[in-house]
Amino acid sequence: MNDDSIPLDHYSLQILLELQRDARQTVQQIADKVGLSSTPCWRRIKDMEAAGVIRGYTVVIDREKVGLNLAAVTEVNLDRHHESKVRDFENAVAASPQIVRCVSATGPADYILTVLVPDIKHYEKFLHTTLFEQAGVTHVRSAIVLREVKSEGALPVDFGPAPRPRAAR
Repeated sequence: MNDDSIPLDHYSLQILLELQRDARQTVQQIADKVGLSSTPCWRRIKDMEAAGVIRGYTVVIDREKVGLNLAAVTEVNLDRHHESKVRDFENAVAASPQIVRCVSATGPADYILTVLVPDIKHYEKFLHTTLFEQAGVTHVRSAIVLREVKSEGALPVDFGPAPRPRAAR
């Protein structure tokens, strides 16, 4: 557990699983599924929202049905990691709607991006007008996604029962 996490009991975790499965459920429907009455269930949801555990509610869209037929996993390297260059790059990433995910990583790439565009021509345009224009970008490697094997938005918050402590020897 990192320092920002808050303790969540079985009921709160079950509420989170239900909300991830279908956030359009009523509080009463969720309460019935997790074994609480509606008021404590509602209170737990509000507490998790206030604590930032629940950051918002969204809808899942089929990217290909809205014309985003090409997904690219793009690795980016910067020449220097001065705070101002990093900040400028990350601000440019935040401003680009085609970049739907960006992580700063260890390994051969400084950043790994997921980019969604209609086709390869749009991806080439994105590279030239967005990534290659950023000061400090030294290397860009792209992998075009052929098929998504798994694309899960829900977090695996149900860890099962806690492991039992080992007996001292």
